[in-house]
Amino acid sequence: MGNEKKEDVSEIAARKLLEDRGIKIKDIAELVMYLQQKYHKNLKMEDCIFNVERVLSKREVQNAILTGIQLDILAENNLLQEPLQSIIKADESLYGVDEILAFSIVNVYGSIGFTNYGYIDKQKPLILQHLNDKTSGKCHTFLDDIVGAIAAAASSRLAHRSARSE
Repeated sequence: MGNEKKEDVSEIAARKLLEDRGIKIKDIAELVMYLQQKYHKNLKMEDCIFNVERVLSKREVQNAILTGIQLDILAENNLLQEPLQSIIKADESLYGVDEILAFSIVNVYGSIGFTNYGYIDKQKPLILQHLNDKTSGKCHTFLDDIVGAIAAAASSRLAHRSARSE
């Protein structure tokens, strides 16, 4: 029982951090739709939302959200030591730790998640375009990759479930 409460607390905290950073479940579901609509003729937003919700229920995903967003917040408030402060705040392209954290999310649903993640990370559609806007004053070095990874994982989950039903 104690373990269930801890999981609930982590999920609630992770969802609150996403919300506090301006990310809605629907934003992530729209990315899933973007990734999957050409493969599923009758794909509905409800299906995308359902799969995002399932991904968010995973402990590995919650841990990545909690860790990544905290690092973004610390960098935004200039609370990290140099050179890490400058690296994260500038979202330096050779840093790569933000992508590694995102891989812990996509890895939950298999190799197709990596392909989906790579594609969406390059395209940066919808909410990802907003998160990559450096003029906002917000640091989203980890958040953009986390959101993309959740969408990629949800897309992979959807693809796996769809393949089983064919």
